[in-house]
Amino acid sequence: MYKSFLIKYAEIGVKGKNRYLFEEALVKQIKYALKKTEGEFVVRRTDGRIYVDAQSEFDFDEVTESLRKVFGISGICPVVHVEDEGFEKLGQDVVRYIGETYPDIRDSQSEARVVNPQSGFTTFKVAARRARKNYPLNSMQINEELGGVILDAYPEMRVDVHNPDILLHVEIRDKIYLYSEIIPGPGGMPVGTGGKAMLLLSGGIDSPVAGWMIAKRGVKIDAVYFHAPPYTSERAKQKVVDLAKKVAAYAGPVWLHVINFTDIQLYIYDKCPHDELTIIMRRYMMRIAEHIARETDCLGLITGESIGQVASQTMASLAATNEVCTMPVYRPLIGFDKMEIVDIAEKIDSYETSILPYEDCCTIFVAKHPVTKPNLNIIKRHEQNLQEGIVELVKKALATDEVIVVQS
Repeated sequence: MYKSFLIKYAEIGVKGKNRYLFEEALVKQIKYALKKTEGEFVVRRTDGRIYVDAQSEFDFDEVTESLRKVFGISGICPVVHVEDEGFEKLGQDVVRYIGETYPDIRDSQSEARVVNPQSGFTTFKVAARRARKNYPLNSMQINEELGGVILDAYPEMRVDVHNPDILLHVEIRDKIYLYSEIIPGPGGMPVGTGGKAMLLLSGGIDSPVAGWMIAKRGVKIDAVYFHAPPYTSERAKQKVVDLAKKVAAYAGPVWLHVINFTDIQLYIYDKCPHDELTIIMRRYMMRIAEHIARETDCLGLITGESIGQVASQTMASLAATNEVCTMPVYRPLIGFDKMEIVDIAEKIDSYETSILPYEDCCTIFVAKHPVTKPNLNIIKRHEQNLQEGIVELVKKALATDEVIVVQS
């Protein structure tokens, strides 16, 4: 019965004179999401509203699931639109809408069971909005008159203006739009309105969640993965590609840069104290990631670090890692505990992939007793041991850059 969807947004509504730019970006993202579904659609922006109108048959669940992954959407409302042919006809349309949308409601002609069998009736409220001011009734009058029509048709129902089971929205525009269901969207801002950043993507739980959270703020995501063959397998690499697909389902196509990091890791392992391996390796990952970020016009780096989660994520360790970067490093999970991160990973469907038992390069060269309070001056002094060959090894690693365009 539904041929259209009203798209609700939240933050975009407070953007003032620039709002149309965000609306246009949201329309673009909606169109991109709908390309992956069966059917033809027209996405239109009018009078502070965005509508998706179906031009052919479509799968309702498939379409709503795709729209639920578009950042910037706060709600998806399946709507029925009817022609303005007088108030009597509107009352008939409303009665029919309720009967078709909530078929379990008992009316005076039917013995069908009630939606709320414990109370014996279903509560409702009419919320009218008269955007077309030449309509003969104002919003309050529409609420009262339609409420009476509904009570006449369904005497077991009653009005509840505070906590109704059914909140019927009636919008008087070029046509009259009826809807009562709001399917939650992800919120946030449309991807592409907040610049671009480079995500350090591993095979763990945290980094995909960090990328998702930054993308939710409108940031386009690229990613870099440090591969360490033969210590990490092709299955580990494929796992990261699969995680990038989970992020791409919300953030759009992700350009994933795969860097062979093996020679650098072995060189650091040979030349530096083993309790500092993780910190020094991490510093070189950040250097390489920043180089690629600058080459691809990114404005910052994104990591999945959380204070105190592991030895390399203490305050001292994070300060030592940050010191090599000149562009901003965004850590959206910095104050989250593990269960909070897992909850989001499950929500975005990345958790089961993240826990697959394929090691990434970070877990291969881990010391038994890693330093948790590294002294930056000592770290820099030990990095002097790498001077002979590290520049060439970094160049060699950058030359291995394999770019995979990942789409959901």
